[in-house]
Amino acid sequence: MEPITLTTDRLLLRPFVPGDADAVHAACQDPDIQRWTVVPSPYGRADAELFAGQLSPGGWQDDSMYNFAVVLRDGGTLAGALGINPRTQPGTYEVGFWTAREHRGLGYTTEAVLRAARWTFGSLGGDRLEWRAEIGNLPSRAVALRAGFHMEGDQRSGLFNKGVRRDTWTGALLPCDLGLPGTHAYLPAPARPGDGGPGRDVSAAL
Repeated sequence: MEPITLTTDRLLLRPFVPGDADAVHAACQDPDIQRWTVVPSPYGRADAELFAGQLSPGGWQDDSMYNFAVVLRDGGTLAGALGINPRTQPGTYEVGFWTAREHRGLGYTTEAVLRAARWTFGSLGGDRLEWRAEIGNLPSRAVALRAGFHMEGDQRSGLFNKGVRRDTWTGALLPCDLGLPGTHAYLPAPARPGDGGPGRDVSAAL
């Protein structure tokens, strides 16, 4: 796919370029980004150059991943990163993201996730956008909830990060959650007696 740029009221979601390496390197010195995401730790300048100059452009070329630099429309400062990655199931994608420390708490990442979700459901023909985070990553979970993801439970050993298998929270966003049509028909399972209707998390009652 040819790289594209998405816009919101406050942000540009554009492809990474080699010139982003300095900003990526600076942002990824944050211990929280190294702890909760799969970026290398420690994170060196060579890691940033590889990500911005080779891995991200290569992902667009071979359709293996679509990474966006999340930058402020006012000034062009890098506020974070967001990736949309195809899963093995047709029409299913996964979103991942990090936010630079100085830009947290301002709603930028939620804004970026929603814009990227609409692009996924529209231009990519996606029918399901998945989110996963290691259990305990409350900021990532908060973003997913604000963006409308439905929490679907926990996965044991659902994430491999820095040589360790970790348990994850999982959630998903569907086109209908954003008032959009899906590419394929979706037939939800009927509500079961006593489960409170579709979407209710009954794990606490079990």
